[in-house]
Amino acid sequence: ICTGQKGVKILFDCFFKEVFNPEYAPQRLSCLLSILLKKKVRVLKVLPNDSTRIAAEPTLLITDIVVEFEDGSIANIEVQKIGYRFPGERAACYSADLLLRQYKRVKDREKYNSKNFNFKNMRPVHVIVFFEHSPKEFHAFPDACLHSFHAVSDTKLELNLLQNFLFIPLDIFHKTMENKTIQTELEAWLTFLSTDDPEQIYNLIKKFPIFKEMYEDIFRLCQNTERVMDMFSKELAEMDHNTAEYMVDEMQKDLDEAREIIQEKDNELKLKEDTIQSQSDELKLKEGTIQSQNDELKLKESTIQSQSDELKKAYALIEKLQKEQHS
Repeated sequence: ICTGQKGVKILFDCFFKEVFNPEYAPQRLSCLLSILLKKKVRVLKVLPNDSTRIAAEPTLLITDIVVEFEDGSIANIEVQKIGYRFPGERAACYSADLLLRQYKRVKDREKYNSKNFNFKNMRPVHVIVFFEHSPKEFHAFPDACLHSFHAVSDTKLELNLLQNFLFIPLDIFHKTMENKTIQTELEAWLTFLSTDDPEQIYNLIKKFPIFKEMYEDIFRLCQNTERVMDMFSKELAEMDHNTAEYMVDEMQKDLDEAREIIQEKDNELKLKEDTIQSQSDELKLKEGTIQSQNDELKLKESTIQSQSDELKKAYALIEKLQKEQHS
């Protein structure tokens, strides 16, 4: 950064919050979110990350801020260096957490007159997640840079179910922009958020001058070398911790999969052993049946032999009687 070989990563928490601080540059975050949500929004204030937020967990987040819009809607903006496993399930839990948080705030506002509380006062909540390295599910859609979700009825009945989700895989965006020039505001913002390449930064500022002021803010921040080094130390330590947590998570996943494979092999082996035992029992049964049939056959042969001997004796007696008659 100091030599100009690389630009800063805007996604780092310290730089992101410096650039998008609603206290002295409210229009920036409003502009970005308006483009992402495809409607005009204005950020009113940043809310603290506390209250009903789900219990602490090993985090892979770089940035995590909650803002309130002018119309009362709430948005949670997250930046993940490495995408969590089960991103949909996790986002749904945090969306529910945001909704509960808003419900309590609206309820508290009307606590002195409970009759005034009405669910129509509830506003939509948005979970917006930027991935520096997106989970594997997103790579099945190599041309998609924005994934928007909201509840839709199969009967076309329209109900305001309040929960909205937006996932932005920046690594996939980079691939789609290879050998391409920036054309739209959306591409410009996503480039600003994801690139630390000086040439790309130069081309971005040249085509969209609005970003020049933001880079100047970062430049002024970087002039305090001691502060920047301290911020980087904290960022890198957190990233190392996050990467370690992710690797442990992935290793646990591999271990679980290996155990499942071993269990499947054990089940297959047991099934084969049971089959062999069944075939062995069947063979023994057949051998018993054959032995029984052999014994039966010997008994019949013995009976036939006995009857044959008696018949021979009868023939001999007849022959003797015939001879005596002739004489």
